[in-house]
Amino acid sequence: MPAVRGDDDPTIVLATATVMVIAEPGDGAAGALVHALGARRLVESLLAGDSADALAGAAADAGAEIEPAVVARALGRWLPRLDLPAAVRSVEQASRSGARLVLPGDAEWPSGLDDLGLHAPPGLWVRGTPQALAALGRSIALVGARAATGYGEHVTTQAAAGLADRGFAIASGAAYGIDARAHRATLSSDGTTIAFLAGGVDRPYPAAHDSLLADIAARGAVASEVPCGAAPTKWRFLQRNRLIAAAAGATVVLEAGRRSGSLNTAGHAAALGRPLGAVPGPVTSPASAGCHRLLREYDAVCVSDAAEMAELAGDAPNGSTAPPVLGELSHDELRTLDALGSRALRTVEELVRRSGLGASQVRAALPGLEALGLAVVEHGRFRRASHSSSPRRRGA
Repeated sequence: MPAVRGDDDPTIVLATATVMVIAEPGDGAAGALVHALGARRLVESLLAGDSADALAGAAADAGAEIEPAVVARALGRWLPRLDLPAAVRSVEQASRSGARLVLPGDAEWPSGLDDLGLHAPPGLWVRGTPQALAALGRSIALVGARAATGYGEHVTTQAAAGLADRGFAIASGAAYGIDARAHRATLSSDGTTIAFLAGGVDRPYPAAHDSLLADIAARGAVASEVPCGAAPTKWRFLQRNRLIAAAAGATVVLEAGRRSGSLNTAGHAAALGRPLGAVPGPVTSPASAGCHRLLREYDAVCVSDAAEMAELAGDAPNGSTAPPVLGELSHDELRTLDALGSRALRTVEELVRRSGLGASQVRAALPGLEALGLAVVEHGRFRRASHSSSPRRRGA
């Protein structure tokens, strides 16, 4: 059986792997049905030949509304790829390559991916250390051009090393240029780095980065939402970018042309409400035109060094973290704080779903978080306090 967590139900692992075989990354219909029915029941229904109306009805019974026409179109995409032996082979290949399947709700699961909603992956195939994905709780995505200049590589090296020294994990896509330099500089500084791939984690891409990806897996993590053996495609690269933006606490584009794929990652970060930074370059350099576009059109924050990038992601302006007050929080306050978004405003009902607490517990916890400067309310919705404001100690 695969190198997955020992407490996994093998039927859930196989069902999730089957969904990852039949549905392309970001398939909202798959997300809706998995959320409503669970991967195992969805796959059982597909194997039984259930109709679109039956699946939509089952989802409605579970409290999810999805139009039968949407399900019918999804079945047209999925059924030609419904191949249980292929899913079994992908699980076996994962076992041979030392990959494990991480599922939503697992301790390792990057909680930021949940902000993708129905477009979140049903699971992640991961090669790497158990603690690496957990490090994404304090992380920055460093991305940029494949055809990087000496200037871009220099800035990236200094930024990745400085952020690693400050305890940030670095997420990127293992591509040529800026991505690779960010990974290497982080490893050289004994930091944690996570590479999100557009193909299977057993299929190094680009092939020239085989040794780099092996180093990342040995000391950090390599992750993908597509099965082992799957080839990267243009669509999968674009969808991979949403994982980088969602998993990291902030995204910084260090160098990018006007049509660079890293602008796609920046767009996902902006759509998710993640802090977005861009490093300026010479106005005569086409390699920095994309960064200048982000500053002008996306309201990206201008950042030039690790200290400013750390501030973007939550560190105090002097480079040190804000005074900790977590030890003063009650159990309910801590869980409510974890459920708050840094940019997205959330209702009490959303905080209840995310925290697992009751509505009365969340309502009781919020005033304390506001008093400590950890939460703010806007129009009846709540978010974490801005990074620029320091938390106050209770009673101060």
